[in-house]
Amino acid sequence: MAHTYGIILFDGFELLDVFGPAEAFGMVKHFDVATRLLMITHDGEPATSAQGPRVLADASFADCPPLDLLLLPGGIGTREGVADDAQKAFLRDRAASTGLMTTVCTGSAVFAAAGLLDGRRATSNKRSWQWVIAQGSGVEWVPEARWVADGKYLTSAGVSAGIDMALAAIAQLEGATTAERIAAAMEYEWHRDPAWDPFAKLNGLV
Repeated sequence: MAHTYGIILFDGFELLDVFGPAEAFGMVKHFDVATRLLMITHDGEPATSAQGPRVLADASFADCPPLDLLLLPGGIGTREGVADDAQKAFLRDRAASTGLMTTVCTGSAVFAAAGLLDGRRATSNKRSWQWVIAQGSGVEWVPEARWVADGKYLTSAGVSAGIDMALAAIAQLEGATTAERIAAAMEYEWHRDPAWDPFAKLNGLV
């Protein structure tokens, strides 16, 4: 079955939050699994990353096709994202029909602000921890975790942790063998233990 992966972009998104997972998602099609990967913005216009480069969009919120996985990255733009009613409405709408809802870094703050993580376990970037957890008092925040899976929701810690989470998501959608082959093709040492997290201690959270 062909799967469609979608990544939301917004001004101020973190480059590796997007392109680490996108590298993994985009490689699925090379292992005899029909997939497509879409970049999505509110209005279908390009988005400017926190690091400067702009990225084109394939779809807008209005014309985005059904998705099997949706990823929301982090970045400085999430400070405005927690108050972006259009983005939060889109997330809530897609949560009803999308197989896996995922975040990297402070993207989980926006999920929390949208009410998607209430009553669920989740994690986020450890350097922005206090700001993130203030966005969702009904969330069971896990300070020591590389990523956390709770039902259809996968949330990861900061930046590079998104690659580990993305591979875990691929394992769910396409099978563990495909995820392992992708990690090997990327020459990436996949941290498969979601509890592996030296950065929680580094940032004084444990």
